[in-house]
Amino acid sequence: MAEKGDCIASVYGYDLGGRFVNFQPLGFGVNGLVLSAVDSRACRKVAVKKIALSDARSMKHALREIKIIRRLDHDNIVKVYEVLGPKGADLQGELFKFSVAYIVQEYMETDLARLLEQGTLTEEHAKLFMYQLLRGLKYIHSANVLHRDLKPANIFISTEDLVLKIGDFGLARIVDQHYSHKHVCPLSSMMHLTRSSCCLRQQEKRSHPYSPYCTILAP
Repeated sequence: MAEKGDCIASVYGYDLGGRFVNFQPLGFGVNGLVLSAVDSRACRKVAVKKIALSDARSMKHALREIKIIRRLDHDNIVKVYEVLGPKGADLQGELFKFSVAYIVQEYMETDLARLLEQGTLTEEHAKLFMYQLLRGLKYIHSANVLHRDLKPANIFISTEDLVLKIGDFGLARIVDQHYSHKHVCPLSSMMHLTRSSCCLRQQEKRSHPYSPYCTILAP
């Protein structure tokens, strides 16, 4: 099993030394590929996002994403454990020295998009997920951060305890406390929660630039 995982890591160009084993494909984030793995040092399963630092533009995007995720710590936000370079090197803020960065974060079993593909949500589950989603968004906005890519695929779920966590901050931006809505592009991701479906609608509100437009609809 470990050999297969190592082969997968090699195929996708993951080079983290021997600390992480049993790699498996998870998906793609905005700025990079994501594999699951087992952290042999911490004895836990993690998700590892690989970000290529091939040019000034990718470097800028990576720095912005890393800066944002390092400032967030909340029950409804995917937890980031550390950011590493090739061979598992500690970046220590010197991102320009490396050609790739790895964001090691909390592993979540599924996301809202996959959950919806399996069938309808009950009203109780819809309410539970919406409550946690709003808690996470309130915290994100209190940290002067706009996610800008909120959609079912970026809303992760723990199937064991039904905990919801927001992830993938590849398109997120930091805004200052004197921020004006006139400088923000409308957010296009949407989600509606109903008994038969669950999606999120988020768009700019002129009266409150940080507030998502979330609506619960009954059939």
